[in-house]
Amino acid sequence: MNNQKPSEPDVELADCIECGVCADLCPDVFEMTDAGYVRVIPQPVYPKDCVDEAIKHCPADCIRWNPQAPAGDES
Repeated sequence: MNNQKPSEPDVELADCIECGVCADLCPDVFEMTDAGYVRVIPQPVYPKDCVDEAIKHCPADCIRWNPQAPAGDES
């Protein structure tokens, strides 16, 4: 049994140019805040194809899959 939680997308905000491509391609996962930053919308499972498309087209190359901590690990 795999006790790993599914991966989640992670945006490196220091590298992000706030272009909105990710939010345009995958609006159920990424949204632009009123301050102009990208936010990942929390979900139990993220759509791989959609997120992969956002990763592929991000001009700043600042989106990655980030595996979450093992289930039960609160650190």
